[in-house]
Amino acid sequence: MKSYLAAAIQMTSVPNLQTNLAQAEELIDLAVRQGAELVGLPENFPFIGEEEDKLAQAKTIADESEFFLKKMAQRYQITILGGGFPVPVEQANKVHNTALLIDSNGQELRRYHKVHLFDVNVPDGNTYQESTTVVAGKEIPQVCDFTDLGKIGISVCYDVRFPELYRQMSHQGLDIIFVPAAFTAFTGKDHWQILLQARAIENTCYIIAPAQTGTHYARRQTHGHAMIVDPWGVILADAGDQPGIAIAEIDPTRLEQVRRQMPSLQHRVFG
Repeated sequence: MKSYLAAAIQMTSVPNLQTNLAQAEELIDLAVRQGAELVGLPENFPFIGEEEDKLAQAKTIADESEFFLKKMAQRYQITILGGGFPVPVEQANKVHNTALLIDSNGQELRRYHKVHLFDVNVPDGNTYQESTTVVAGKEIPQVCDFTDLGKIGISVCYDVRFPELYRQMSHQGLDIIFVPAAFTAFTGKDHWQILLQARAIENTCYIIAPAQTGTHYARRQTHGHAMIVDPWGVILADAGDQPGIAIAEIDPTRLEQVRRQMPSLQHRVFG
């Protein structure tokens, strides 16, 4: 594993696929021009809109998103994560919320279907029922082992509240975890940063957390603050509340140092 720059992209996606892909491409270009070799896009990067519109366009969104990710990876010679988009499930009028990791040759490396669905009554008065249109995944994400980029795991948004998922990934060996999200504005202000730091600290790994920000449609607002956190829980980069990028170095020497000083993964008693 080498030292390199990674970028967490922050978007304000809307109910228009082409508008969102154009915004994503602009921010990927910005990240690459600053030297990023590993780039993550947030959850729902190609579409945030009404659920019935998402279902109606799901196949088009899925096909064009996958093509877009492969094109970006090849054009810019980067490894890229598409942090979540709808992929139709044939046996039901629903979709998987799917994250896709693509290498610099445009080859699919990992496909993860979000396991934990956001069915929550948020104290600000909004109710979210992701399970009405999404089928939950059933498999623990498989870590992807790169010679140069390290061992990378994938999760999506609400997953971050379930530390057992990350512990299962850490058993596979883990250097970096992606947490692409569209965190609500209300919950984000209290929980987003704390949860990311906790996952980094307890697994002594880097966290790369692309995010949605701002107002998307109607009352749908997200928190922003895409960030990169180091294995000690230090926030290396924070994109604030506007579209942009958080970019920081992934340093194997830092990983080794933290794990030597705080070897908590070796001290586990209950798995």
